[in-house]
Amino acid sequence: MVKQAFVKLTVFIVAGWLFAGCQKDVEQLQESQVPPIVDAGTTQAIQLPAASFTLSGTATTQNGSIVAYLWSLVSGPNVPVIAGPGSRTTAVTGITSGTYIFQLMATDNAGLTGVDTTRITVTASPVQTLTLQPANNPNERHILGNSTINQGDSPIEFNAAAWTMGGDVIYLRGLFKFDLSSIPASATILSAKLNLYSNPTPLNGDLINANSGPNNSFYIRRITSGWSAPTTSWLNQPPTTSVNQVSMPHTSQSRLDLIDIDVKNLVADMHAGGNNGFMIQLQNEAIYNIRNFCSSKYSDISKHPKIVITYQP
Repeated sequence: MVKQAFVKLTVFIVAGWLFAGCQKDVEQLQESQVPPIVDAGTTQAIQLPAASFTLSGTATTQNGSIVAYLWSLVSGPNVPVIAGPGSRTTAVTGITSGTYIFQLMATDNAGLTGVDTTRITVTASPVQTLTLQPANNPNERHILGNSTINQGDSPIEFNAAAWTMGGDVIYLRGLFKFDLSSIPASATILSAKLNLYSNPTPLNGDLINANSGPNNSFYIRRITSGWSAPTTSWLNQPPTTSVNQVSMPHTSQSRLDLIDIDVKNLVADMHAGGNNGFMIQLQNEAIYNIRNFCSSKYSDISKHPKIVITYQP
């Protein structure tokens, strides 16, 4: 708003002369000292995985016009990228969860400046849960053999075992993979729980007990290369790694469902380095030890292998 200029005339006589005094110039000088009024915009709430937000401010001046803007970070959880710090409106990228305070400074044609701040709160993305318990999973394989016996099949069960077949000692392992493709590449794995269910009607071992033997402890390991279930057998089985392997203790129970096995580190490794699935095998492949679990082909769908993963996008 432009102020009206009032002229105050003072008249006085000194030694016969008439004098007049004017205050107009003084009031104009005072008016020119008023800095711009700045508004940095309203507070905002942003939720990840949003990649950016926009700052938009305004400024007015009594001195003519605004000639420059400058956005700057006052505080925040990190130093984000202000795309156009000299613009009235600008995008901000490189953000993380936390509270940011930004300042907008405006300069007018008289060289005076005004400032204002705005607060932006960025919250973490909501936790997502992925539950998988497929039927007829094509990425399952039961392999058995030794240096001369080479077999692989996809029955209603898979085992971690060492037994005999036709007088020969054979070793049995189970391979299975879940489809994790729906988890975003940038996600953080928060938890992963695996369920394996004992087969009530075993096809291997003594055909009565799903678990037997003096030491049937076994490992759950991550498979480190690709494999095709229809063509995988004992002699061409894919390699595994002991890194972050899960060690399951021996049990003397005939049947024992394993619920909520913590496989977070294995799943995180799969997510980061390629998902080739799990393999189970005895820790000490000594004869007449077995752990027998239902596959995704078992008639009771509640006994199919199951995994529950929580992650943050």
